[in-house]
Amino acid sequence: MIRRRALASLIAAQALWPATLRAQPAEPARIGLLSFGSAPGGANPDPSSGFVEGLLELGYAPGRNLVIEARYADGQPHRLAALAGELARLNLAAIVAGGPASVHAARMATSTVPIVAIGVVDPVGQGWAQSLAHPGGNLTGLTVTFPELGPKLLEVLKEARPGLARIAVLRATAELGPHDASPVLLSGARALGLDLQWLDVADAADLEPAVARAAEGGAQGLYAPASNLVVAHRRRIAELAQRARLPAISEFPLMAQAGFVLSYGTDLAALARRGASFVDKIVKGARPGDLPIELPSKFELVANLGAARAIGLTLPAVTLRRADRLIA
Repeated sequence: MIRRRALASLIAAQALWPATLRAQPAEPARIGLLSFGSAPGGANPDPSSGFVEGLLELGYAPGRNLVIEARYADGQPHRLAALAGELARLNLAAIVAGGPASVHAARMATSTVPIVAIGVVDPVGQGWAQSLAHPGGNLTGLTVTFPELGPKLLEVLKEARPGLARIAVLRATAELGPHDASPVLLSGARALGLDLQWLDVADAADLEPAVARAAEGGAQGLYAPASNLVVAHRRRIAELAQRARLPAISEFPLMAQAGFVLSYGTDLAALARRGASFVDKIVKGARPGDLPIELPSKFELVANLGAARAIGLTLPAVTLRRADRLIA
């Protein structure tokens, strides 16, 4: 709620600030925001908008030294290319792109405007960066996950449901890009003695039939890698998983807050706030290709006890002991 209010207040104040004050001799920083999700206040508020808090903490203020050009795809991936093109044609200091689909659209739209990515997966493997330490080109930012994290989530889910042998993987194929982490996940599943069922989805209309296929196929759990589509429709996926009596797991704490039984990963909102520091450095003259891409350093296991009860699952003591946070 604080993040939604922050961005709403920021944009509203920017619009209302007197034109004479906006046109100060010191040109304000013009920052683009490209998001797969919805504008703050919508049914699916954008989790990456926390970066606005970071900008405020760094001393940026609308009408004085900051203008934000925000574009939201409202969960519709086909809109991203056009929105990214709009931003690329503006005179922006940087474009902040939330999630892999938004980052891809921004990269396709411009090779010159600096891009700060909040939430990429394996940028070196995908060819978006020469290295994490020195990405080169016009992109930098923060990763939120990496291929090797997938097997860890399978392990956490198996531990939480003793006897689990088959897990359905709900993946947004359009967001996989050229570097598919499925081989790493398959290898991890084999080591854990697990069978995987692939559920490929392209848009929100595919979610219900996909989860139905999981139940029909004998899946005993659901792993939904945190793509833009999955994050945007997290509450719907949680509802479908509960209806099918499948314990669901994903990477971000906000997924457990939305009704997934478990989440294991980093706090997306905290990373988004951290993204503001990249914008600040670029505004002050740093080149994005010289700014190291940061990996998450803190991982949190969150268990939603209410979601577990809803499907008749009692989480074992070992899971409860390891949890960093319990949601009643």
